[in-house]
Amino acid sequence: MPTVNAQASYNNIPVPQDGEAIQYSNGTFTVPDHPIIPFIEGDGTGRDIWKASVRVFDAAVEKAYGGKRSVKWYEVLAGEKAFSQTKSWLPDDTVKATVDFRVSIKGPLTTPVGGGIRSLNVALRQLMDLYQCIRPVKYYAGVPSPVKRPELVDIVIFRENTEDIYAGIEFQEGTPEAAKVISFINDDMLKGGKKKIRLDSGVGIKPISITGSKRLVRAAIKFALKEGRKTVTLVHKGNIQKFTEGAFREWGYEVAVQEFRDQTVTERESWILGNLEANPNLTAEQNAAMIEPGLDFAAKEFQDAVVKEVKDTVASIGATHGNGQWKKKLLVNDRIADSIFQQIIIRPADYSVLATTNLNGDYISDAAAAQVGGLGIAPGANVGDGYAVFEATHGTAPKYADLDVINPGSVILSGVMLFDFIGWKEAARLIESSMEKTIAQKYVTYDFERQMQGATKAKTSEFATRMIENM
Repeated sequence: MPTVNAQASYNNIPVPQDGEAIQYSNGTFTVPDHPIIPFIEGDGTGRDIWKASVRVFDAAVEKAYGGKRSVKWYEVLAGEKAFSQTKSWLPDDTVKATVDFRVSIKGPLTTPVGGGIRSLNVALRQLMDLYQCIRPVKYYAGVPSPVKRPELVDIVIFRENTEDIYAGIEFQEGTPEAAKVISFINDDMLKGGKKKIRLDSGVGIKPISITGSKRLVRAAIKFALKEGRKTVTLVHKGNIQKFTEGAFREWGYEVAVQEFRDQTVTERESWILGNLEANPNLTAEQNAAMIEPGLDFAAKEFQDAVVKEVKDTVASIGATHGNGQWKKKLLVNDRIADSIFQQIIIRPADYSVLATTNLNGDYISDAAAAQVGGLGIAPGANVGDGYAVFEATHGTAPKYADLDVINPGSVILSGVMLFDFIGWKEAARLIESSMEKTIAQKYVTYDFERQMQGATKAKTSEFATRMIENM
């Protein structure tokens, strides 16, 4: 039997008896040679994409391990197929299976219109507390791109996945609930001030917590250290939203300096140490003026605080990080959310790992993906403590469903992430290299074919077949 906790079937679909469940204990996954991995094929074009992708996955595993390893794929229901069979968009059994087997993969799902669950993706994330949305953005040679140097883009985005406006706390304009919230804020919290919420407003709540922020930044820093990345950038809108976005920034820096002190240096610390190395005779006041242009015009209290920052930095890490040692540390910096859109276009090589709040992460993930071929080949993962769901990042494109024309790259590369996650790196590299070779041969689906001179238009299934041949 797969595991003592697993059922014999979910949604009346029998569990494969020739596989085992992935286990998790003390922060570590234990992966058997024949793991049972649930899949949701997805709505619309998801059907075509999954059929192609699973052939690629199985071929890579067979090629890499010669039969010693195999994935026992197990279908669980969600979206339109689930609703037609169970009258539920997200059956309890599906959630239980993804929990029991811990690691799963899914295609694109429809968001039900006119009620029910607002977003099946959001529901899965919240139910399993998948607090990390991980989106690698990497260029594969030959992919059509709107920028001149797409090969410079190699960014992994860690997006907080459970709070911010995606907490789903909203009150519709004109309802008693909205009126109650507005009255409380206007008449109590803002009493006596000039700020007021218009009475005809809808209201949304944007919670940003210490818990949610710190665990997300912690995961991003651990990843950067493990993978030998050079920077982690905290992306926020703290210049405007000081107690939510700004707090995310502050809590992120706290994680870096309190939990990873020996391995990290903040950007301001690097300036202080760098200035002192360039001129060992600098006073703390002179150093402060260099890291804060215009400091002479600031309030005395602020001047004193910056001078204290310089002295504290030198005292606390001068011995461990000085004399150029800071250059070998992981650099933790921050950027305002709107500026990062420009930065990743004009200076992509300066950014390696981005850690960001939920809404900002949603925007920046898609914008970054546009530089390396778009959402058609943009993979993603939703990861929590002991659980992971890998997924396509694009929509269902129902008008193309069952036509065998859609690019399967997003699900295929999500499979690469999955194989890397469970430690099957040989299979992951086989898939990546065969995809790159297939694209280099200009044998691509219509979305790329129309942008590539001399390309051959392939069906979804044909692209997968060529990838398998190229292994």
